[in-house]
Amino acid sequence: MSEFINAAVSGILIGLLYAMIAMGFVVIYRASKIFNFAQGELLVLAGFFIWSLARQVGLAVPISVMLGIVGVAVVGFVIERVFFSRLVGESPFSMVMVTLALLILIRGIILVAWGPDVRAFPAVFALKPIVIGDILISRALLYGGFISIACALGLSWFFGNTRLGLALTAVSEDHQVALSLGISVRKAMTIAWVMGSVLSAIASVVYLSGRSLNFLVSDIAFAALPVALLAGLESVGGLIPAGILVGLTQVLAQSYLNPLVGADIASVVPYLVILLVLFARPTGLFGWKRIERV
Repeated sequence: MSEFINAAVSGILIGLLYAMIAMGFVVIYRASKIFNFAQGELLVLAGFFIWSLARQVGLAVPISVMLGIVGVAVVGFVIERVFFSRLVGESPFSMVMVTLALLILIRGIILVAWGPDVRAFPAVFALKPIVIGDILISRALLYGGFISIACALGLSWFFGNTRLGLALTAVSEDHQVALSLGISVRKAMTIAWVMGSVLSAIASVVYLSGRSLNFLVSDIAFAALPVALLAGLESVGGLIPAGILVGLTQVLAQSYLNPLVGADIASVVPYLVILLVLFARPTGLFGWKRIERV
């Protein structure tokens, strides 16, 4: 029984980490209709910024974390100004192709600047787990879970109750309509990219604390992708239950199905869940239903 409880707790906390990473996808998509395939590379870039400041410059870890988050926010700002401000009004497909190019570009920059070697990321959270009876809880994942829930609540309120949040939502619907309403599309997209970059940096701190860092860490963004699709690409609050569902499914499959099958079926199960859900509800569990007049 304790093994099942440990697996369930681990699955919930990993799911909340996935939800935080998926927030970067959703915030940028909801405010600009751009699906950012380079989200994982922003996460890795944040990790290397923090590592460099802490290990090479010698700054205290809290200061390194704050400066690293600011650095990635600046990168998000520059990306939007250089690449996407010129594409306002263009098709979403062209913007998605630019994010794929960004994925390759940022990964190349990381390899040139830091190389492929594995580094030890500083322990932002204490490595000693919390022990409750037979249950072991990772401090990084536990604190990250609280941060993820707080971010989801804050962003849900922001998009639903502030003029700026409503303006960002209007921009995602149609650039030309937003312009006709006097909304600055370029400003909205800049804010979205900065917010998405900051969320990636926060997720980087939670995920990498006390772990190994190299350019392949970006793969976790693709592990979080099912959460964004399952929740619906416009739903911030829906990421929490979707993340918990995906995390539980993955960890329980890893604990009980992998030994039976003799293969890593756990990495496939979340995508099977998504296919079943999207077959019944193409917009995801909490995505917006669109009504078009003809």
